[in-house]
Amino acid sequence: MRASRLLSLLLLLQTRGRMTAAEISQELEVSIRTVYRDVEALSSAGVPVYADRGPAGGYRLLDGYRTRLNGLSAEEASSLFLAGLPGPAAELGLADVAAAAELKLLAALPPEPRSHASRMRERFLLDVPGWYRDADDVPLLGLVADAVWEGREIRMLYRRWGPAEVTRQVRPYGLVLKGGSWYMIAAPQDAGPRTYRVSRIISAEALSARFTRPEGFDLAEFWQDYSEDFRERMYPYEATVRLAPGAEEMLRFTAGTRPVEAALATAGPPGEDGWRVLRLPIESVRHAPWLLLRMGASLEVLGPPELRELMVSAIREMAALYEAGSPREPEPLDHGR
Repeated sequence: MRASRLLSLLLLLQTRGRMTAAEISQELEVSIRTVYRDVEALSSAGVPVYADRGPAGGYRLLDGYRTRLNGLSAEEASSLFLAGLPGPAAELGLADVAAAAELKLLAALPPEPRSHASRMRERFLLDVPGWYRDADDVPLLGLVADAVWEGREIRMLYRRWGPAEVTRQVRPYGLVLKGGSWYMIAAPQDAGPRTYRVSRIISAEALSARFTRPEGFDLAEFWQDYSEDFRERMYPYEATVRLAPGAEEMLRFTAGTRPVEAALATAGPPGEDGWRVLRLPIESVRHAPWLLLRMGASLEVLGPPELRELMVSAIREMAALYEAGSPREPEPLDHGR
């Protein structure tokens, strides 16, 4: 346990430079007294750790000192290769760089971790986009990524939902890949950060003006908050339904895992027939029938009344279509002859 912590301390100082005892304590989740002991242990082992006095002081390694020890276990090395996403790297223009880094990491690993990493790469593949959809076409992703990295403002023509085209000048804070789609987190002038789908950027130019990211802005935290808010806005209505026993998994596939889990968490016990009454979050009353009809006779809509009426109307139309008689013969295709 302590050896792992000493290695973490060494790598922290190597990657971040000068750090105070309080910063190290918070990062490693240990007491400041433990930090003092660990620093002394590193120094006794021959690692050139120095303490700078004063308000701007802290611990640091001797300038130019680098350790070749990576400290990766076989499982940790394998996880790095599982995390490698060749598609997104290529979209960002980093395919060659990522491949070169992978080769260097393999060469630096001892035999056992290298063997684990090679097997991981041969036997596992991450395919980001969902079924029946391709990844977004993002010809301007490289420009956006460069602006994010260099801290340059972007002027863009953006296609909003509607559709409507608007011109925006924004400060790009980061990029997020979600389900095969790239999103830019950027702040318009005199406004807080917003989310833009990169595939909807029609044209863009990186400006010479630079900006400073807001202190304390955390991309992962922003995206988590945005995602939770989006889910709440996506399902503002509720449908009361009866669900047949054993149909929960089918409903998850049809209506989405999160809405169904929320409905099951508040549902009462099954009735004598095994059916359960759920309050299911839905996007809208008009959208819900085409979603819930997939459940067939495994689900009955109880309310609201307008949704039940839409379901009944759709079922009647379908029944009339199938009760009309034998299916009509398909018309021959016209090949222009």
